[in-house]
Amino acid sequence: MIFKGRVELESGFVFDYSNMLGNRRIKITDFPEIQGKIAQAVTGVEKIRTTGICKGHYSKDGGLEHVLFTTLPFIENTHPNTPNSIARLINFSKDIWNSTDVVVFFGIGGSYLGSKVLFDVHAGAYWNQRTNKERKGFPQVYFSGNNVDACQYEELLAELKRQAGNKKFAHQGKTRIMLIPISKSGTTLETTTAFLFFYERLKTLPELFSVDVAVVTDISAVGPLQTLAIENNWRTFPIHEGVGGRFSVLSEPGLIAGAIIGMDIVAVLEGAKDMENQCLSKAVEENPALLNAALKYLSSEKYGCDLEVFMPYAMKLKSLSEWYVQLLAESLGKRFNRQGLEVNYGRTPIAAVGTLDMHAQTQQHQDGRRNKVIQFVEIGGSKGTTVVTNPFPQIAAYAKYQGLDVNKALRIALAANAQALNEDNRFNATYYLPQLTPYYLGQLMYFLMLSIAYEGEMADVDAYNQPGVETYKKIMNDMLK
Repeated sequence: MIFKGRVELESGFVFDYSNMLGNRRIKITDFPEIQGKIAQAVTGVEKIRTTGICKGHYSKDGGLEHVLFTTLPFIENTHPNTPNSIARLINFSKDIWNSTDVVVFFGIGGSYLGSKVLFDVHAGAYWNQRTNKERKGFPQVYFSGNNVDACQYEELLAELKRQAGNKKFAHQGKTRIMLIPISKSGTTLETTTAFLFFYERLKTLPELFSVDVAVVTDISAVGPLQTLAIENNWRTFPIHEGVGGRFSVLSEPGLIAGAIIGMDIVAVLEGAKDMENQCLSKAVEENPALLNAALKYLSSEKYGCDLEVFMPYAMKLKSLSEWYVQLLAESLGKRFNRQGLEVNYGRTPIAAVGTLDMHAQTQQHQDGRRNKVIQFVEIGGSKGTTVVTNPFPQIAAYAKYQGLDVNKALRIALAANAQALNEDNRFNATYYLPQLTPYYLGQLMYFLMLSIAYEGEMADVDAYNQPGVETYKKIMNDMLK
């Protein structure tokens, strides 16, 4: 085995893991000790790729449930993403551009977090403040149903009523709203509560709003949303069997949001496909996702790292940290392994972002317990596009800011953080994207999914169920009766 500390793909995507190795960190000699685990991971993921079956994985009802996330990058007729399904999403979005002012998505967990990542990266924080012309006719987009929160419901409703009353939209007629609930069962508490609230309230104001609905749900069983869609002739998009919520961003529950705001969803899948093709090797040093999993497994099992910080240096990727929190926590946080032994595996994920959390969290990262893996995301490009000038030359302390490239300063901050951690032998790694584009976002998100899949196999836990979640859901549902 030859470990170079850095993997660079043809696309320019870089996984720099050099700071995971060294004194008080992982040794090259640690890898032979887990060679059996690595081989187990290769075999397990290959079985998923070729058969869609994961050892010991069953649905919450006890029946066989496939694992199909590795097929999502490939647009083929035998896969969840087909040429027809992608065309249907794009055509649906074009219809919305001509007929809708506002889209409100209702979803939680995987039915929300992935969509929010695509929205934040493509649309940005101030999308809804732009004029219709500035948005090029794309609708405003809001997210609700991601928390049971009466205040959020009322505030969003008030904002929609304010805009409608002010005749904000170009056609000066009723505000045309599309509601899109996303729920596999059609009964998810958070999603259902918000959807019912907004549908009823908006329907009582026909002088202000025209309301349409499209649903994303399990169409293989006639659940509540599917029943309503049939009764009301609402458009329906599937949540596929074998695609768990936290992996669903590369299918209809996530792609529908990207398509509606004009994001190149095919490019997202192309990035994921290229990453999948780069991660087929059985040799750990040649397969970046397998290598990432092995490093995390060793840091956890041999070196006691039970916390994992995900820290992109871009505000647009704050929601990516939040998406990754669910991916890691639900996939690897398991009490029992497949042998039925109590192992309490997994790391507690922590979302962070750039220099904001250098001020808020780095004191703990640097001086606290040695139980953390810090992973950075660095974005290239944009050199010299945002430069600070100093309008106060009389203030000597501001002289160093004259001509400062803000993007360069951000990269310096990341490098300083990594160096400080490295000098104290703290575990950290960096993922580098040449640009923040749909293609590279697809690469990174799929890389993280695949890393989780490999690590689940190493730990011999089911990375695709969520028995702990089902425990509180049952209690809560009983209380609501």
